[in-house]
Amino acid sequence: MRAPWLPGLTVFCMAVLSCLSCVSMGLPNTAEDTAYKNTSDKGRVPPHIIFVMVDDQGYSDVGYHGSDIHTPVLDQLAAEGVKLENYYVQPICSPSRSQLMTGRYQIHTGLQHSIIRSRQPLCLPPDTPTLPERLWQAGYSTHMVGKWHLGFCRPECLPTARGFQSFLGSLTGSGDHFSFQSCDGAEACGFDLHDGERPAWELSGNYSTRLYTERVKKILRTHDRRKPLFLYVALQAAHTPLQAPAHLLQRYHSLGNRLRRHYAAMLSGVDEAVGEMVEEMRDQGYYANSVLIYSSDNGGQPLSGGCNWPLRGGKGSYWEGGVRAVGFVHSPLLERKREVSRALIHVSDWYPTLLALAGSPEAEPRRLDGYDVWGAISKGLPCPRTEILFNIDPVSRRPGEVDHRLLAVNGFGIWDTGVRAAIRVGEWKLLTGNVGDGDWVPPQILPGGPQHWQGMEKRQDQRGKSVWLFNITADPYERSDLAEARPEVVKLLLSRIAEYNQTAIPARNPPDDPMADPQLHGGVWTPWLAEKEEESEDGGEPADGHNKKVRFKSCKVCKLRGSLCHL
Repeated sequence: MRAPWLPGLTVFCMAVLSCLSCVSMGLPNTAEDTAYKNTSDKGRVPPHIIFVMVDDQGYSDVGYHGSDIHTPVLDQLAAEGVKLENYYVQPICSPSRSQLMTGRYQIHTGLQHSIIRSRQPLCLPPDTPTLPERLWQAGYSTHMVGKWHLGFCRPECLPTARGFQSFLGSLTGSGDHFSFQSCDGAEACGFDLHDGERPAWELSGNYSTRLYTERVKKILRTHDRRKPLFLYVALQAAHTPLQAPAHLLQRYHSLGNRLRRHYAAMLSGVDEAVGEMVEEMRDQGYYANSVLIYSSDNGGQPLSGGCNWPLRGGKGSYWEGGVRAVGFVHSPLLERKREVSRALIHVSDWYPTLLALAGSPEAEPRRLDGYDVWGAISKGLPCPRTEILFNIDPVSRRPGEVDHRLLAVNGFGIWDTGVRAAIRVGEWKLLTGNVGDGDWVPPQILPGGPQHWQGMEKRQDQRGKSVWLFNITADPYERSDLAEARPEVVKLLLSRIAEYNQTAIPARNPPDDPMADPQLHGGVWTPWLAEKEEESEDGGEPADGHNKKVRFKSCKVCKLRGSLCHL
């Protein structure tokens, strides 16, 4: 839900700030300028859509950003398509994935605090339509391969109940890349590889990237190309644990930093995998009418081999290193190719963009926080997005911690700057509260591990502060805090955060449920709560009728493996 504009003079200021983030700077940012027509030609079969999301890839961890990691396939695909160099995601896994699936900010789904933990009775809101559900309704075949991490406490939370006709992958946030054992803390561990709703015990021992690539190729070979295909490939690499086959590790034997060596090998595996997928698309006749989107889910984790240098911060933070992502679009359908786009794009924009490409645009675009940005990507049109609310996390402020100075003084009486929040409007970015580690971490090419490079350059402006302001266009590395020099801009952006907060729903952050322990369910991570029977007020069809056609009726995993999952 898009918050209303600020009144009077603020509207003028916002418009001036916002225009600077568009590709065509200086053009009037009017509704007429940013309106998009349906880009699908009448009579054309909607394009096949392949969305590849990679886990924990740092901004500098791709060849075309100058990395020491070899990614020739990604480099070529990006060079032949459109590189997205003003592209943002969220700083951690679940938030990015939820906004991709719903087109809505976290404050509008109740998922504004952290990830969805394995034992947490929480998942995507059942009454919020997902991207695969909408594409399925538009006539697409929908398939998912890889990491879900959007909750699985109930059967209706599973990928196959949220719009995907098939699923091979993991439900939790991380796990062993060979054995698929996943632990939530030291006390709750279980098997986490599922084919549909059943545990795929027989596939244990395969390397995750290799296994998922083979499933993608199988889908491409068996699908009827006359029907449009949506294939969501959420690779587990390069998330910890850092593991890779020996032949990939051998390529980086000269790297002295062990973590960096394993991380690099995993991303080389990703590069090879994407190459095989594209080759299969060509061989099977999909390529000419396809759109391939590549995206990281958040910034890299320097303590686990990732590199976002020269950006500030990393995974888990709202600094640029945590939210500025590697992204590109490769497609024969692009009207402009071999381009670099600096349009302001957010992960939530893929929802309306892909629906429009599918010929089924969102009927109520104001319900969404994302925008259809295909015109900006493909044609270089003025971008419809002028701001991004990264998040407002009320749970970051513990009960009893209120410091009235943070509202009255730092927040100018507008906003409690002790609450973790971040927003970008045009060229300006404002952060409040504890927004994560703000170090600049140099490339990890030194031998011996983190202790040798952690102290090379440290933040100097986080001690005792609760609000920061940067001109991201002029200062993309967030080295010059302008909060004191530009109080009028601070007030403007604080007002914008406060306005967004008026539209937020309460954060859902239930405690972990001990009944989720895999040892109570045959050693498998699986739904542990009964399916809810949601009915309309008159007792008829389910209220969220857009989901009912793809919703299965019972938890097959529990029937197979669990004796204590009562459905």
